[in-house]
Amino acid sequence: MEDLAVTDAQPNNGFWAGKRVLLTGHTGFKGAWLSIWLKRLGAAVTGISLPPETEPNLFTLAGPHFAASHFQDIRDATKLAEIVRAASPEIVLHLGAQALVRPGYQDPLGTFATNVLGTANVLEAVRSVPSARVVVAITTDKVYRNLEHAFPYRETDHLGGHDPYSASKAASEIVISSYRDSFLREKGVAVASARAGNVIGGGDWSADRLLPDAVRAWQSGKVLQVRRPEAKRPWQHVLEPLCAYLVLAERLWSDPALADAFNFGPVSHEAAPVRQVIEIARSSWGGGDVQYGDGTEGPHEAGWLALETAKARHMLDIEPRWSLAEAVDRTMKWYRAQHDGADARSLCEAEIAEYEARP
Repeated sequence: MEDLAVTDAQPNNGFWAGKRVLLTGHTGFKGAWLSIWLKRLGAAVTGISLPPETEPNLFTLAGPHFAASHFQDIRDATKLAEIVRAASPEIVLHLGAQALVRPGYQDPLGTFATNVLGTANVLEAVRSVPSARVVVAITTDKVYRNLEHAFPYRETDHLGGHDPYSASKAASEIVISSYRDSFLREKGVAVASARAGNVIGGGDWSADRLLPDAVRAWQSGKVLQVRRPEAKRPWQHVLEPLCAYLVLAERLWSDPALADAFNFGPVSHEAAPVRQVIEIARSSWGGGDVQYGDGTEGPHEAGWLALETAKARHMLDIEPRWSLAEAVDRTMKWYRAQHDGADARSLCEAEIAEYEARP
């Protein structure tokens, strides 16, 4: 059998060319970026997702091409299974989710149904597909029982979640582990979960996300309102976790014993406060008014969160490439260029090429 392991943490064109990939959440911010990258690698992608939730959105602007694209709710197990069987995927990248903390408070039942039952539906559908070899299920850095301790969380730390979004993602980790151990391993399907930090990058127009909120405010000449300026998070450019997902899938294909949970985060498990991110963004943007709150507005959100990524470094050879300053600067320049008329897909492809070229 040919050696398909990647030792430089770069996706392997030879591996992905012609691979049948099922991508849930393909209309979302990360899903649209990943669709573009998979197309660049030569994969045949079937997408399953709800229609885009924002206007504008990267899915529409970038126009990624798919073998098939389905607007389908993953909570509908019957219709989901029909699509999965028809697609006959070899690799499943499960990104479909209700992915925001504050909407989780507004619709807790919908959040739990999508993130827990929806994940179970995807894995149950995979059980009936003989072609499936690898599943990478994306969760979040917020799956840990956050005690605000001053150390980064490891994959072996306790799961938990104060808010419905975090709790639903922690619960989905248990679902993923159960399906791996009860059903899919014995069928020869390697199943791993990926826990990534706070992701930034051009093309995200979701509400209640820091840099999209900044861009909206500053483009319209308004003051950016920041609720929790001292909250610390493991920020990373969107290409960092996407690269990790792709490399993880490749490694699982050649070594199913690696199937487990993995953290993916920034350089040296760096966690930075919101205020620092905004000041970098404001400098890159060329100005912009900000009003910082005192951290008491709105429902509970964790004040400190960082990820230990030694496992990914040592077992998968995955190392982040871009610092916080570069990630923020690239994000703001992407929005500026797109607003000034640059083609969104071309911007994404150029950034992927630059990421691939960085040693």
